[in-house]
Amino acid sequence: MAMTYKIKAGDSLARVAAAQGVSMRDLLAANRQITNPDRVQVGDVINIPAPVPAAAAPSIAAPKKAAPAITLTKLNGHVPTEVLTQIPAIIEKFNIDTPLKLAHFLAQCAHESLNFTATTENLNYSAAALKSVFGKYFLTPALCDSYARKPEAIAARVYASRMGNGDEASKDGWKYRGRGFIQLTGKSNYTAFNKFVDDDVVGTPELVAQKYPLLSAAWFFHSNQIIELSTQGATDAVVTLVTKRVNGGTNGLDERIKHFKAFYALLQA
Repeated sequence: MAMTYKIKAGDSLARVAAAQGVSMRDLLAANRQITNPDRVQVGDVINIPAPVPAAAAPSIAAPKKAAPAITLTKLNGHVPTEVLTQIPAIIEKFNIDTPLKLAHFLAQCAHESLNFTATTENLNYSAAALKSVFGKYFLTPALCDSYARKPEAIAARVYASRMGNGDEASKDGWKYRGRGFIQLTGKSNYTAFNKFVDDDVVGTPELVAQKYPLLSAAWFFHSNQIIELSTQGATDAVVTLVTKRVNGGTNGLDERIKHFKAFYALLQA
């Protein structure tokens, strides 16, 4: 399954390549639309090629152990009730079914969503912020001023004609802006996620924020092979690997590690 990454403030292609463990050559080969490697913009979605696996020596498989049971009541008071009620669905659909996997997943969601409080992308940018973050789409001060503090217009412009969206006039960029605890962005991603739910989130994208903020984040973990990565252990090094896959770097790493240790301790108790 193809993996994608959404460019964030401070990113460069070299940094993303290093964080994802791929070469610049392979990264550029997977993104033919990039004509200038030194000019990527916040909000751009790029393809991440699968790393070339190292050769492994043959081994005899050990018998599989039963997955440790998860007792969700242990999270009472630490995770909002409305989030707890969504966890059984992600366990069933995406096999986030051990204390280790769930602790990694919840730690990343907690950090990315300001402790499960933010479910919709904030695009209320000032003129100065537009120039800094979305300079590719706002080339003049006058253009920045005309769009400043107009979230719908900003989203329609910066997400136009990519990620499956129509042009700026279609306002698809606003309709399919980032939602969920790990933001789902673009009509193509909403369409892919739509296959995993009973509701029509393409027709009613608000449902991602209102009903599926956790499930959409689990789909992100699934589609980007992060669930498998989280099985490597409970060390800070593994949290770092998971963070790089989610964030493209290590922004907020200390806080993510803190979240992970807290959730893992609760789930193991």
